[in-house]
Amino acid sequence: MRNVYIATLFLVVLAVSVLGLRDRIFSHPPMDVFPEWLFPGMKHQPKLTQQVASAFFSDGRSDRIAPTNTVPASFGPVDEPLRGDDFLYLGKAADRSWVRGFPAALPVTPKLLARGRDRFTIYCSPCHGAVGDGNGIIKKYGMGSVPSYHDDRLRKMAEGEIFNTITNGKGQMNPYGDKLSPHDRWAVIAYVRALQRAQTGTVADVPDDHKAELGIK
Repeated sequence: MRNVYIATLFLVVLAVSVLGLRDRIFSHPPMDVFPEWLFPGMKHQPKLTQQVASAFFSDGRSDRIAPTNTVPASFGPVDEPLRGDDFLYLGKAADRSWVRGFPAALPVTPKLLARGRDRFTIYCSPCHGAVGDGNGIIKKYGMGSVPSYHDDRLRKMAEGEIFNTITNGKGQMNPYGDKLSPHDRWAVIAYVRALQRAQTGTVADVPDDHKAELGIK
């Protein structure tokens, strides 16, 4: 019976908590879970909400009309041009399939590869490792398995799909669309392709005028 009383008391308290105070007008403010003195600026922030008067503007309106010549856009950083190129900004072809290769506006040059290496070192190598083998520093701290770029699955993956993965993330990988511009994402992909190619290189790939540097006759 003791358990029945406890269960009944719990249900009564729950019912009163949910229904008992509805439509009641209180004479004092409710308890502040986040007091201003403990979390300054957290609750009472200087902001405007819909249909609330503003003391800042002379007409008192908080909803403002956009300035003249404002161009509507629905993409990330304001310094990006309008997205009229699905290849460059989405990694997709006209038929919505993943593209292969690189955008015409971004030729693969030593400068692009250098930029890709720089971004890769900062954002990718902690998980994927310096050579893309999945043995990054986080593995020493208990991170689960990270795929190697040198698996056939990733070697054969279209560049557009890799671009989408960097942009939106996949599995345990967070999205990097807010950290890497579209140009930087393509630069990272170019560097990843260079890492993959480096793993399959042979003596025949070394130019004749550089073989002596490697001791090759």
